[in-house]
Amino acid sequence: MTELGPVAWPPAPIRSERLVLRESEARDRAAFIELLASPEVHTYLGGPRPRDEIERAMPDVPGRRPGLFIVDLDGVMIGQITLTRETGHLRQAAGKAELGYLFLPQAWGYGYASEAYAAALGWFADALPGEPVVLATQTANVRSMRLAAKLGFIEVERFEAYGAEQWFGVWSSAAPSS
Repeated sequence: MTELGPVAWPPAPIRSERLVLRESEARDRAAFIELLASPEVHTYLGGPRPRDEIERAMPDVPGRRPGLFIVDLDGVMIGQITLTRETGHLRQAAGKAELGYLFLPQAWGYGYASEAYAAALGWFADALPGEPVVLATQTANVRSMRLAAKLGFIEVERFEAYGAEQWFGVWSSAAPSS
């Protein structure tokens, strides 16, 4: 039993055309630090944390927990995807499987997020058939809004949180995707 329910964790690596979604390894530590310290990555997430603070707190093998996939391109971490059952950071997501992601800026604009998300959602649909997945993002995050639409997330509501308008959507393996 994991945060996602009766799903064995970690699953075997998930392969897409160009990427591998896998469990975290020690070699990913530097990329994790870069993700958390990047002002570009955290534009819509409250801003970056100080690099020295992250380096001190980062374990040797970061991110090793149920629901976290490393997005690997040619043996190198370029981002992460999370599929976790939220416990209440947003009331709309409480108890539901929520999809999240962070990608290094040098990986933006190549379709990696779309490819990795589609692979993760396909795995999820096989592991937990018919269970919906939710996603929240700031409406100002145009790239994230486009990605949600491309993957077939349907808008449920918009609301204010964290000082900005948020978009909340749902995806189901039963719903058609584009």
